[in-house]
Amino acid sequence: MKPIDSSTLALLDLRCPRCHQGKLFSYPAYKLTKYAVMPERCAVCEVAYEPEPGFYWGAMFVSYAFSVACFALGGVATYYLFNDPAVWVYVLMVTGFVLVTAPITLRYSRAIMLYLFGFIPYDPKYNDGRPLDSGPQPSPRKSPLKAVA
Repeated sequence: MKPIDSSTLALLDLRCPRCHQGKLFSYPAYKLTKYAVMPERCAVCEVAYEPEPGFYWGAMFVSYAFSVACFALGGVATYYLFNDPAVWVYVLMVTGFVLVTAPITLRYSRAIMLYLFGFIPYDPKYNDGRPLDSGPQPSPRKSPLKAVA
C-alpha cells in the first residue's frame, strides 16, 4: 500500500497514526457484530493502539458531539424533506439516522481520540518500504556442531 503523508488523510482513512499504513479496525463497518474490534498493535509498525487501559472512554465525548450533529442534521433534513411533519416522524427519522451512523461515529471518535490524545507522532521512517530493524540478526552460516535428534 502506498503510504499517506498527511495525518488528516490518514485519520479519514482510519490508518495508524505512526506509520499511516496499518488499519485501525480489524473488520469493515458493515459487520455489525464486529465493527468496533481493533487489533492490539499495528501490523506495520507494532505501535500499541491502546496507550493505556480505558483510553477510549474519552472517545465517548467525541461520539456525543457526533451524535448531536446527527440529531441536528436529521431534524433539519426531516423538516425540509417532509414539510414539517408530526413529532413522531421526527423521532423515527432522527433515531434511524443515528442508529445507521453509529458504527462510523464510533470508529471516527476512537480515531480522533487516538490521533489527538494518544501522543503517537507520525514517523516517516516506517514508510520507506524496508522491513523494520528488529535488533541483531543471527548469522546465516551453519554451526560447526551437529544436531542430535
